[in-house]
Amino acid sequence: MSIEQQRAELEPLRAGMSIAVIRAKNPFNIGAIIRVAHSFLVREIFLVGTEPYYERAAMGMQRYERVVECADEEVFLAAVAGRPLYSVERDQADTTIWQVDYPEDVVLLLGSENDGVPQRLLDASARVIAIPMYGINHSYPVSVAAGMVLCEWARRRDPRGAGR
Repeated sequence: MSIEQQRAELEPLRAGMSIAVIRAKNPFNIGAIIRVAHSFLVREIFLVGTEPYYERAAMGMQRYERVVECADEEVFLAAVAGRPLYSVERDQADTTIWQVDYPEDVVLLLGSENDGVPQRLLDASARVIAIPMYGINHSYPVSVAAGMVLCEWARRRDPRGAGR
């Protein structure tokens, strides 16, 4: 099958959620997030900013995904207007990945490694979610955080009932 045919086969399996990431300073991390997001068949992947990403880290999965490039925060907010935006950011969190209820059509937003989620996007978020940490480290690598949040989201929706 062609890539287009494979994408068409995957379309009805896609999740009712999307992921967005502020372009990280390490282009490898963005490629890794695309690869992880493909594993959960997210609806789309928003990349906010103009920094490049390392396609090789995506292992070709960007070809099967709807990657929406947004030059800046304004373009991103316009693209997701009307959808619930949940940011993953420890310091301003009002809930955790264990407690939050995810609405249909949610967009999960992850910040860059250095600066996290910009205040403007935190202010636009309906919820701010923390991933619990128990050591002295202040944050997880952004690609690991993406995997953790997506895995918890998917665990709750496992059609076999394993996550309940």
